Amino acid sequence: MKKKTKTRHLITIDDLSRGEIEKVLGLAAKIKKSPTAYQNALRGKMFGLIFEKPSTRTWVSFEVGIQSMGGGAIYLGPEDIQLGVREAVQDVARVLDRYLDGVILRTFEHETIRTFERYFHKAVINGLSNFEHPCQALGDFLTIREKFKGKRKPILAFVGDGNNVFNSLLLLSAKLGGHLRYATPSHYPPNRAVVKKAKDYAQKNGAVIEGFHDPKEAVRGADFIYTDVWVSMGEEAQRERKMGSFRGFQVNHGLLRLASKEVKVMHCLPAHRGEEITEEVLEGKSSVIFDQAENRLHVQKAVLVHLCA
Repeated sequence: MKKKTKTRHLITIDDLSRGEIEKVLGLAAKIKKSPTAYQNALRGKMFGLIFEKPSTRTWVSFEVGIQSMGGGAIYLGPEDIQLGVREAVQDVARVLDRYLDGVILRTFEHETIRTFERYFHKAVINGLSNFEHPCQALGDFLTIREKFKGKRKPILAFVGDGNNVFNSLLLLSAKLGGHLRYATPSHYPPNRAVVKKAKDYAQKNGAVIEGFHDPKEAVRGADFIYTDVWVSMGEEAQRERKMGSFRGFQVNHGLLRLASKEVKVMHCLPAHRGEEITEEVLEGKSSVIFDQAENRLHVQKAVLVHLCA
């Protein structure tokens, strides 16, 4: 019987089975507790960080994670390669395939990562695209598991834009049998295909997926409230139109009062304080936002070990 090969890429949450997701989250918890036990896990391996967009958490957490496990990383920013502009994506991929053991891509278009994957035959990790942000969602679920100790499944309420982060959260929740509610403006609904796929997974895994247009309905009794910026990088031309559509979607103390007494607030950062979330909530006792940011490091180290060690 032919032995099944392990996952080679993480471009979407769909690249991981439920068992692999559990393995990555369990490994992340172990690495967080005992980081020195993994200090040689990537020894002798070299990685490229190819970023079309500026970054703080993704760049630093991946580079620190790689180096702390004995590997090496080279950062290639927006002006260094110019994928598809100065040189074709497939040509860059084929050259780097001969130099590197893996790449982390942060791109505007999801299809750029898909094209790169077809010509790069080692690990390709999505550090963010306009369609998904799988490493963010994995770090978020590590945080949820750390912060919620109840016996029932926690209720996660997402309030805001049906964007790349939401797509990954939705798929991950459905695969893990979670309970996710979301509220998006009627003019900015989530991707229909992603919602359908999530609902198919939910039926198989006992997950609950509920959609609303009223944030108050989504957060009622919720254990976690998650938000993200309303105007993402690259959407600046849509700012005025989007700001009008998102009135009433701000995560503030009024919204928190409808949730569980022990509700925790999440945000993937960077935050636009005073827009999608108030200063008081972001800095308040309910916020786990900076614990969430830290967990990007631990879960990405686990992803790298899972794919490359």
